[in-house]
Amino acid sequence: MLSGLTKKEKYESLIPQIKALVEGESDAIANLSNIIAALKFSMDYFWVGIYFVKQTLSPIVNGKKELVLGPFQGPVACTRIAYSKGVCGKSWELKQTIIVADVEQFPGHIACSTLTKSEIVLPVFNKTSEVVLVLDLDSEHLAGFDETDKIYLEKVAKIIGDCVNLPM
Repeated sequence: MLSGLTKKEKYESLIPQIKALVEGESDAIANLSNIIAALKFSMDYFWVGIYFVKQTLSPIVNGKKELVLGPFQGPVACTRIAYSKGVCGKSWELKQTIIVADVEQFPGHIACSTLTKSEIVLPVFNKTSEVVLVLDLDSEHLAGFDETDKIYLEKVAKIIGDCVNLPM
């Protein structure tokens, strides 16, 4: 962890490290796994992970897409999330970053862990501006994310979009 630094300074130190981690590596899962680990341990988040947009296998929602859990760091997580459901599904639907200061106040929040108090979710786009995955970060603290997180995590989301072979 980068103790003694401001949040902004931590991100400014972390972004070049993330770029170096993925430089020259073409495997998407390897890149995502390293990015997730770097975020979790450098910034001390409660949970950090990826949900991929995938064609559903469920006959109940035939022909639709859903979010499916990918690489993550933290406690076990929800495996599948429907379009527009919870913070992740809503970020996918709106194609924008969502910051939730208190998850108990977010209509339809999906509680994968009762320890999560706040959340930020960022869509990641392919070259044709389709959301192909979302980056989900949780905090054990109320109002754990702010505009600084949004600015720098959107840079991370762009790195993810640029470095992984999307769509998957």
